[in-house]
Amino acid sequence: MSGTDEEAELAVRFRDGDERALRAAYDRYGSLVYRIALATLGAVADAEDVTQETFVSAWRGRRTYDPSSGSLAGWLVGIVRRRAIDQLRANGRQQRSAHACQTSPVHDDVPDPDRVIDRLVIADELGRLPDRQRQVLELAFFDDLTHTQIASLTGQPLGTVKSNLRRGLIALRRRGEVDGVLAH
Repeated sequence: MSGTDEEAELAVRFRDGDERALRAAYDRYGSLVYRIALATLGAVADAEDVTQETFVSAWRGRRTYDPSSGSLAGWLVGIVRRRAIDQLRANGRQQRSAHACQTSPVHDDVPDPDRVIDRLVIADELGRLPDRQRQVLELAFFDDLTHTQIASLTGQPLGTVKSNLRRGLIALRRRGEVDGVLAH
């Protein structure tokens, strides 16, 4: 039997689910798949994983392979390329996540329970304020906008912005004094 006939027979046996054909395909094409994965990924561990994933995917999807439309080697090359690209994307996500973790401030200190409670009380009171007062306070304190910027953004006159800010602060202070959050 010629090499082409052997390859064609292997492809048919592989598609039909002959487990020995899986082993023969791995023996014959495993190094090709690995070299492509390694050239694409540059890391031995990733290339080994992608090689394994390629053969697992091929075996699971063997019924979709049509030996008359192309060689088993060509089909495996297509799978390894897709798997390697998937791995590159996953590596990129992992690198971005790791970078985000490294650049994020790490707080080893346990937050002061009193401060957490104070913040919850203030957030609760903000939610009870009329919409205009709450919006002005949030823009002033969370977005650090000036009174003029708030007036421009909300379309309220400057005097109204200042009044809403003052009324909102008075309401927060009253609530804080009643709950003992704010010192007199």
